[in-house]
Amino acid sequence: MTRPKAVLIGPPGSGKTTVGTALAERLGVPLRDTDADTEAAAGKPIGEIFIDDGEERFRELERAAVAAALAEHEGVVALGGGAVLAAETQELLAGHTVVYLRVGLSEAIKRVGLAAARPLLVLNPRSQMRKLLEERLPIYERLGTLHVDTDGREPADVAEEIVKALEAA
Repeated sequence: MTRPKAVLIGPPGSGKTTVGTALAERLGVPLRDTDADTEAAAGKPIGEIFIDDGEERFRELERAAVAAALAEHEGVVALGGGAVLAAETQELLAGHTVVYLRVGLSEAIKRVGLAAARPLLVLNPRSQMRKLLEERLPIYERLGTLHVDTDGREPADVAEEIVKALEAA
């Protein structure tokens, strides 16, 4: 059975793609980013999917991208921040090595910036990010088999901590 070495989850700005790239390189495997897969399936950026087709269609494409990545990919998988909201995705993550990348509100806001490409953060990024964190934090905590803090750390250092934890498991 094909199985990812690690699945990265966390809110926007936690470093899923950046840390995922460093982790995949360190492990000598490819990174698969389900946001990129979702954009490829739709033929347009996530922001345009939200505008043209709505969040429901985006979430449908996202669930399919996650299911495919978990079934087919043997490297590192980075999930979109909201992918864990779907019960179907939560069930699929059972039994996988799920790395929750923790990030504080201030650090997440700094990393995300004005969120031009993040449709759920458009109106009031700080307020929306706080709401997202409050809503999703219990899910990230529950699903993560490994929790790693990212605030004030370089992606390579975070990746190294994950590698050590994977080797110890």
